[in-house]
Amino acid sequence: MLMPHPAVLRGLLAEYEAAAVDEPADATGRPGPRTRDLAYTLCVSTGTRDVRRALETARRHLADASAPTTPPAPVAGGAAPAGAAD
Repeated sequence: MLMPHPAVLRGLLAEYEAAAVDEPADATGRPGPRTRDLAYTLCVSTGTRDVRRALETARRHLADASAPTTPPAPVAGGAAPAGAAD
């Protein structure tokens, strides 16, 4: 599954969390339109159908993206990379 760039996902999370706190509920008590739009976008972006799962998936993806990665080990006796000058 395709995932948005971590910076985009981080921005969506921040916007959703701010809207969920700052935007007043509508007349029926449901989240306001901006919060609903951001919830939908998070669901589409994470391949989920529930905003709680979307938030969990987004946070997990961001945690994975920020984890340090180990560079690949050099191949012993291998040829020089293409384009390498002597």
